Amino acid sequence: MKKWFETLGIKTRQWMQGRYGADELTKALYILSLAFLIHSLFSPLRLFYIPALALMLWSCIRCYSRNYTKRLQEREIYLRFTGKIRAWFHLQRDKWKDRKNFRYFRCKQCKATLRVPKGKGKIRIHCPKCHSELEAKT
Repeated sequence: MKKWFETLGIKTRQWMQGRYGADELTKALYILSLAFLIHSLFSPLRLFYIPALALMLWSCIRCYSRNYTKRLQEREIYLRFTGKIRAWFHLQRDKWKDRKNFRYFRCKQCKATLRVPKGKGKIRIHCPKCHSELEAKT
């Protein structure tokens, strides 16, 4: 049985050679199609079933495509579109991880996020982007 799985893995790798594979957009399309499928199960009209299948088909086509340049262009558009959203979630994660040792402030001039150590009292914070000063209590 172990030998069978090994040969299956080898054949799958050979078949996928030269194909684009899964990326962030493909994963997002799979998740969105799964959400639509779940929603269509509980909806009396089954309105979301066809869009769910279309999204799943599109993600499969992207995954097995050999047209690298087109898939990379689609990925770049997706990353540009979701960049600010992902950056906000990463900042929230970092704030949560650093909540014991650091405080976060926003520069009033350029709106940059500034991280300063906690427990230093009232300090002057210099923004590295616009070189303005901000006084705050840590």
